[in-house]
Amino acid sequence: MKVGVVKEIKNSENRVAIIPSSVKEFIRCGHEVYIECGAGIGSGFRDEEYAAAGAIMVEKAEDVWNNIDLLYKVKEILPSEYKYVREDLIIMTYIHSNAHRDETQVLLDAKCPSIALEDITSDNPHRRFPLVANMGELAGKGGFLAACYYAQSIHGGPGLLLNNVCGSDSPIISIIGCGYTGMGAAEMASSLGNTVKMVDINFEIMERAKSMIPRKVYLLYSSRAAIEECLKISDVIINCVLWPKTRKDHLIYREDLKMMKPGAMIIDVACDDGGAVETCRSTTHEDPVYYEEGILHYAVDNIPSAFSKSASIRFSNDSLPYALAVANKGIKQALKDDRHLRAGLTTFDGKLTLKETAEKFEVPWTDPEELIKQW
Repeated sequence: MKVGVVKEIKNSENRVAIIPSSVKEFIRCGHEVYIECGAGIGSGFRDEEYAAAGAIMVEKAEDVWNNIDLLYKVKEILPSEYKYVREDLIIMTYIHSNAHRDETQVLLDAKCPSIALEDITSDNPHRRFPLVANMGELAGKGGFLAACYYAQSIHGGPGLLLNNVCGSDSPIISIIGCGYTGMGAAEMASSLGNTVKMVDINFEIMERAKSMIPRKVYLLYSSRAAIEECLKISDVIINCVLWPKTRKDHLIYREDLKMMKPGAMIIDVACDDGGAVETCRSTTHEDPVYYEEGILHYAVDNIPSAFSKSASIRFSNDSLPYALAVANKGIKQALKDDRHLRAGLTTFDGKLTLKETAEKFEVPWTDPEELIKQW
């Protein structure tokens, strides 16, 4: 199979889907790998490294798109790329179909088979979506580092060093959500001597977090009283809870911001517009912060891209087994053999196969379990 990787064109997206060592794995299995020149530059991987690994380097993105069987990338398909989508091209990427209706419709109209990496599942109950968890950990850590930056007075903050400084009280960092994203933030914050509180509603997840994070991190049940207490005492609130699109309530309301200390900030790693944090709206690396009720909000929706080399290595290594399965077996057999991969199937032969997206857009869908019975 001919596998292709193009340079990501989304603003401030510096990751690349494949690293040179993964190229070697595809070639070892008998496949050809076509890579657009410069695709890895933003992550520190030179064209020469890919060529040495056996990749065929291609000058123009369109020549990659038009001559491959499997497109392997990081971010969703953007409007300027819609013209390349076709029926005999398999696309594997973070599709985010329920957030991009136009993209989803393009995939449907072209009868393009597509697999959303973010929806692939696993048997691990604590890592149900493995290709979300890996980037989530990076996002949690990056979110705390953003707080460190914006806490500085030269960047408009209160001049607070998020660290245990002799003679001063330790800053208080409250983290909503004890999943991998929250634990990433907690690991960074606690390692610098901050007082860290984590809240969650799932005791099983809290117990797992307890076994994996330092003892000085305090775990609280996410009651309304606990949220209010965190709002009152915290220097930084980090939200790591993805909020269902259909929910109309919030964990933190606009009125709640008045409880917060002057100079406190909200880092919303989940970046759900009007989600767990009512006042959240997603931002970009170019324009990352805004203020509501005097409280700084940071809600960059692509934090891992700031750590593009680390993120690309993790992404490539973790997603490689799924991409190799499709390349080795063909998409139908790969889907038949792996129910976790089937969970990521988004479109096939003009049919929408992701229930959540269908419900959001109120359109028909086809269960992948029924679809494979026809093959």
